[in-house]
Amino acid sequence: MLSSLRYLAGSAGPSGYGSRTTADEATLPAGDLSHITAIVTGATSGIGAETARVLARRGARLVLPARNLKAAEETRARILADLGDAGSGGGRVVVLPLDLSSLASVRRFVHRFLALRLPLNLLINNAGQYAERFAVSEDGVEMTFATNYLGHFLLTELLLPAMADTARATGVQGRVVNVSSTVHAWFAADAGDDGPLAYLHRVTRKATPYDPTRAYALSKLANVLHTTALAGRLREMGADVTANCVHPGIVRTRLIRDRAGLVTNTVFFLASKLLKTVPQAAATTCYAAVHPAVAGVSGRYFADCNEAAPSRLACSAEEASRLWSFSEAITAEKEKEESALPVTSFRFQVQSSNADRGMAIA
Repeated sequence: MLSSLRYLAGSAGPSGYGSRTTADEATLPAGDLSHITAIVTGATSGIGAETARVLARRGARLVLPARNLKAAEETRARILADLGDAGSGGGRVVVLPLDLSSLASVRRFVHRFLALRLPLNLLINNAGQYAERFAVSEDGVEMTFATNYLGHFLLTELLLPAMADTARATGVQGRVVNVSSTVHAWFAADAGDDGPLAYLHRVTRKATPYDPTRAYALSKLANVLHTTALAGRLREMGADVTANCVHPGIVRTRLIRDRAGLVTNTVFFLASKLLKTVPQAAATTCYAAVHPAVAGVSGRYFADCNEAAPSRLACSAEEASRLWSFSEAITAEKEKEESALPVTSFRFQVQSSNADRGMAIA
């Protein structure tokens, strides 16, 4: 109740920020970020686009993966225009193709990124989709889960060596930020032994009716469980990289607009006072990504730029371990079937010459 009242009032929590804080405000204490290279998925619209814009304004170099390269190029152009840099320095914002629903595409993206020989300080796993109709990815996984979670799992796994090497070489701690949602709590193990993976197995094989909201909630739960397991693995590796998860808040982004109709529009009109603006919704992501107060903090869940408590199921170390093992097994199985070049060691060039000047690399 107290947290709800604080949200409605926009009052600050322990961090000094609250639900009305904007991304610009949350990144101000970070100062100049020109030494940071960040990958931001889902940056062509909504929260991802605002996150990318604000990081760029602070000086960060951006790599924008996208399935729709035209939309990504338009985002790139807007960012450069906002910086007043449309005619120069374009290599500070790089676009690369990526379809997160395809494990093969994830591997191709990582191969292309490593070929640029850039450092990697920050990975923001922001992209997400809400699929109204049942579909299965090319890898045989329910599409919402494949896009929102599994693709990000593999992306993170393949980029960890780059992040660890960057942190070791520069002394700048790396950060992974997984964007989840409070909707993760809507998936509860309340049907006997119907846990997350059992449900995924059944829905993928059409053994249970497809419920788009439950599928979306499962993917967001997986994001939280992934964060917990990843933070533990990073500690075991001795990598100077942290992993945290965020709930950005409820905002009318394209994810919601795609479902527009009389009922949806009416609900959002009546609840307008509860919604965040896009700059406010991007604040928690940016806070977890670059704020000095989050240095060294790992395995936590944030909402309104403050630490918060995820659902009981999301706190299960057993479920996190089970999901990690499943994810490793399915991505490893597909890797054997693909002919993509393996991702091995990583060495970046701090002063890149021509490698980072490209925009879209096919």
